[in-house]
Amino acid sequence: MARMQHTTGSPHPTHARRRISVCVACLFLALSGCVQPRPLQATYTPQPVEDLPLPVTTLEPTLPVFTPDAVPTLSPAPTDVAAALPPAGLQYRFLVALDYAGHTAAVTQGIRYTNDTGETLDTLPLLVEPNRRWGAFRLIELLDGQQQPIPSYRLEDALLSVPLEPALVPGETRDFFLTYELHPPEDDSWFAYTRRQFNLADWYPMLPPYLPDKGWIIKNPGTVGEHLAYAIADYSVEITLVGDTDVVLAASAPAEQTGDGFHYELRAGRNFAISASPDYVRLEAQAGQVQVYGYVYPEHQASGAEALRATADALQLYSELFSPYPHASISFVEADFPDGMEHQGLYWLTQFYFEHYTGTQASYLTTLAVHETAHQWWYGIVGNNQALEPWLDEALCTYTEQLYYEKRYPALVDWWWDYRVNTFLPTGYVNSTIYDHKDYRPYVNAVYLRGAQFLRDLRRTVGDEAFFAFLQAYPQRYHGQIASGEDFF
Repeated sequence: MARMQHTTGSPHPTHARRRISVCVACLFLALSGCVQPRPLQATYTPQPVEDLPLPVTTLEPTLPVFTPDAVPTLSPAPTDVAAALPPAGLQYRFLVALDYAGHTAAVTQGIRYTNDTGETLDTLPLLVEPNRRWGAFRLIELLDGQQQPIPSYRLEDALLSVPLEPALVPGETRDFFLTYELHPPEDDSWFAYTRRQFNLADWYPMLPPYLPDKGWIIKNPGTVGEHLAYAIADYSVEITLVGDTDVVLAASAPAEQTGDGFHYELRAGRNFAISASPDYVRLEAQAGQVQVYGYVYPEHQASGAEALRATADALQLYSELFSPYPHASISFVEADFPDGMEHQGLYWLTQFYFEHYTGTQASYLTTLAVHETAHQWWYGIVGNNQALEPWLDEALCTYTEQLYYEKRYPALVDWWWDYRVNTFLPTGYVNSTIYDHKDYRPYVNAVYLRGAQFLRDLRRTVGDEAFFAFLQAYPQRYHGQIASGEDFF
């Protein structure tokens, strides 16, 4: 995620298999005091919540009505959702009726889950982030694989506890179906709408990752940073526009038009994000076999072209330095909310950077475009517990900015260190959790900027050959997994 602050003059963001030897691990704990020694932290397993049964409706399993004037019913119903799900693993299938003018969406969701925990499960936890916002989520129906209502679920805050009767044994697969409405708030966020765009990220009930001997990764938000960890899953998404159909859609995968709707397929992704606006101008480029899309407002097409170029260029470079990019496309969206935010195959970058583009690569537009692109490796390919170890993606992405300039614009490397890092005189511990900070500036200084300094010094200590070999071994070894600081070393 990118962070910024507005100052007089130029914009400044407040942000950002070779086994390493034991001496390098010691360096991690001692290097310039940048890392705080602390015992290894186990993944939090939530305590049982109070029983809060919700009434289950007997509505037919079709999408609900938004208004008397718009009836966004979609067919097929959940039975057909089940038929389209792949046969194994964790899969999601969505039928979405998106009402841009009404700022709402109606969803039928299918989940197919194969128990790979090694444990017998009597409850399945689903994270429902929209339910943290008052009135943003309305669950209409929850059905089992036989299309029968599940009456004893609990929905409290962002946790939907689904009882499993009978219990789910290791290796067994089970289906679930949900029908719900989304009513995002008017806000500057990636789950909200503004005058010019409608954003849906972390919008659906999702299964968190499970770590052996640690349990489900379920964390509460902090005042800074991100708190979610994402399990790898396959996604099939069908979107039908309701009412005003003169809307441009950006998403985590390329679209196939299906009559009056759009179909998306994303394999082995962390999540699926959507952004819609009638004002978007779509830009396109090619990076090898990968399609690169940019969605910007008409007044920012020139600066959008630079973000497109930088994203495509970074995608090619990182595929060489780290590992090949595993998806068919990547998109960026000019955002009405501050800063930047990464999701699988799509990132947002605030319009402030497009407005203040300097016309050169010595610009935060370029810097943060390549930062957010790096998240497709450090967050996408290699996942991490963002609440407890945010440095594993943010420090790596920040230092990857430096690698981009080093390889593509070496004359700007000193500018990058001064403008991006040194001007803030960063202090703090690299391995801070999001709960260790109450304000963004100290958090970004510690995790992002001190993190970049740490990786620079780590590289100097082990040498370029070992360091760059590590940057290739790490995503290969932990592809699709949730890695820890211990894994990093």
